[in-house]
Amino acid sequence: MTKDKEKKKAPLGKIIVITSGKGGVGKTTSAAAISAGLARLGHKTVVIDFDVGLRNLDMIMGCERRVVFDFINVIQGDARLKQALIKDKREENLYILPTSQTRDKDALTEEGVEKVLGELREEFDYIICDSPAGIERGAQMAMYFADEAVVVTNPEVSSVRDSDRMLGLLSSRTKRAEGEKEAVKAQVLLTRHDQGRIDKGEMMTVEDVLEILAVPLLGIIPESQAVLRASNVGSPITLLEDHSAAKAAYEDAVARLTGKKVDMRVEAERRPGFFSRLFGRTA
Repeated sequence: MTKDKEKKKAPLGKIIVITSGKGGVGKTTSAAAISAGLARLGHKTVVIDFDVGLRNLDMIMGCERRVVFDFINVIQGDARLKQALIKDKREENLYILPTSQTRDKDALTEEGVEKVLGELREEFDYIICDSPAGIERGAQMAMYFADEAVVVTNPEVSSVRDSDRMLGLLSSRTKRAEGEKEAVKAQVLLTRHDQGRIDKGEMMTVEDVLEILAVPLLGIIPESQAVLRASNVGSPITLLEDHSAAKAAYEDAVARLTGKKVDMRVEAERRPGFFSRLFGRTA
């Protein structure tokens, strides 16, 4: 037997879709934070923008000026995959595959997406698919080939209801659901958690959310100005050198995603006092 045959073939990369039922819940922010967190742990990771026409991921990742070719160019054969991939300047294990701002979502063909994902599986440990919100074509393509799913939701009735609908699609309209493979493993990431508003009855409790969605909890991300600051400077929060509760919560979620046992903690950001707000400093 030759040495080549003796060598075990490296496992294919895992495809994880980050999805939500409605917009504005922090899905793209979470996709950026999770992909950067995985890369920082040493996993070669690529994050793909499936939101054709809007293209926000490259801005949040801080690489919008470096986009030459995109996901649609690769699908349509106008560029090779390596030409479209952007390597992050801060983290050597992190890559971004932006999408088009000018094309229609119909440019995402099943054959084209499958081919690109197949190539990425050979090279990367994790392929993170940043899905558009809702159930249109971009969202369906983002989830169709997924091995796992992170459903991002806020603790609000409308957000949770829409997330429940997404879970129904994940269990019925994916390649795994159509075949004989194990179902897509889904977990919920609860964002914009605010205990004060929950205590006032303005938001749902974590227990109520989980009772409705009936899937494991990946993490609880507190309402935080640190998340907004990260987006404004074009960096995933998990790459920032700060000590915010939101960053710690995302890091915990990333660790759980890789299979590590991490206790669930619910921390809130320290709110600035009057003089701190007046002079632009946080307490």
